[in-house]
Amino acid sequence: MALLTLHRIPSIPTSPDETFQRRGRLQKRESFALVKGAVLLLEDGKTGGDQEETSSTLTSPGKKDIGASGTRHRHLHAMFEQLRPEDSIKLAVQLESASLVRVRYLIVVSTASSKGESILLGMDFPHSDSSQCTIGLVLPIWSDTQVYLDGDGGFSVTSAEETRIFKPVSMQTMWSVLQVLHGSCERAVKAAVIPGNGLEWAQYYLRHIESDRFCLNEWEAMNDLESVRRDSNGQKMSDERLIKEHLRDIMRTEDLDNLTSKMVHSALQTRIGFDMRPYKEYIDNEILVTMAQMDKPSKIFDYLYLGSEWNAANFEELQKNNVGYILNVTREIDNFFPESFTYMNIRVYDVESTDLLSHWPNTYNFINTARKSGQAVLVHCKMGVSRSASTVIAYAMKQQHWPLDVVLAYVRDRRSIVKPNEGFMKQLQTYSGILNARSDPAVTARSGDEIWMKTIQMRIMRSLFYSIKHLS
Repeated sequence: MALLTLHRIPSIPTSPDETFQRRGRLQKRESFALVKGAVLLLEDGKTGGDQEETSSTLTSPGKKDIGASGTRHRHLHAMFEQLRPEDSIKLAVQLESASLVRVRYLIVVSTASSKGESILLGMDFPHSDSSQCTIGLVLPIWSDTQVYLDGDGGFSVTSAEETRIFKPVSMQTMWSVLQVLHGSCERAVKAAVIPGNGLEWAQYYLRHIESDRFCLNEWEAMNDLESVRRDSNGQKMSDERLIKEHLRDIMRTEDLDNLTSKMVHSALQTRIGFDMRPYKEYIDNEILVTMAQMDKPSKIFDYLYLGSEWNAANFEELQKNNVGYILNVTREIDNFFPESFTYMNIRVYDVESTDLLSHWPNTYNFINTARKSGQAVLVHCKMGVSRSASTVIAYAMKQQHWPLDVVLAYVRDRRSIVKPNEGFMKQLQTYSGILNARSDPAVTARSGDEIWMKTIQMRIMRSLFYSIKHLS
């Protein structure tokens, strides 16, 4: 283990609304313990009295260890340069990476102004010798944040229905990060840190996510996807995924009017070379799912398509439709072509309790970015029926200034199978009320966000009151 002390140069105080310099300025003395794969902040009083003001070691390391310590020292400086002056790194832990070259760190960041608040940042270095890094992930720690071991040398963090998976480079670093994370979660509970009540400073880092798409894909990777792109490293896929791949190829190339289930089973057996009988039920189910998905995506506007997993995996069709952006509104489906399209992921399931409403401001901006670029965007879920359809309806209400019933009829006229689940319909009704309140002259003529929010709350409560009265 090594000790490292950094001096942070005092900075001129700025107002909360000012834009901070990209280079964070060091403003106080901070000491860190360096261990393999991790950098841990030593709180006041925990450092030894003989510690020097530059990097020093407790043992006599060899040249290799000095090099590793120097690399971590350089990486720590680079990560500090991404921070605001009043923020500090509590822990930096190196993570496994799919790349043999890139280096990734997960850091826990706290702020001087709010002791109970912390966020997680994902930092990307293009290579180990780099002295510059970019932000690839921002994950707030709310009072409902949970940390779970995944049984595969890593852990997951679930925060406000958003889940991310991390695999530290060693068990020692795993132990360090879990201790710090649990402490951060406990402080968030005590401080009642919930969306809308804290962590406003996290917006600064969200605005400065600058890692490239390959890095972002790795931060967004999920370990329980049901539909994934082909592994570029040639790792063996599961039998069911292999069957699914060949099944889709067969159904894409054969005459469906004359194709029977028996013919599909026989063709799969010939192609793959093992007994298909144990997978009979799976194959029959996938045939039905694929048939339902094989329709072309529905053109809602010239720049907006609504479709299914099948459409998201059809590269030729995407190119033909001038698609440059893909909005994936699923928890279970991977991004099939991350090197060719710009993706946004809303990782949710199609259940009534899912919160889509909070994502719609961001999905609106993403779709509008595609529109302004001159390219089209595909919005998809598993079938293009509920999750993605609800998101498209929400977009159309805001973009076209149409009421919910008009948009619903318009979208169903272009895709007849559209049917948001009951939970999403209630959220669309709430969203419609919010949009109406924003456009109401009685509201917009009066200044102040507080008045606007109270008006929205009154309308929603009135709507709920009449709904309950009607049901009773």
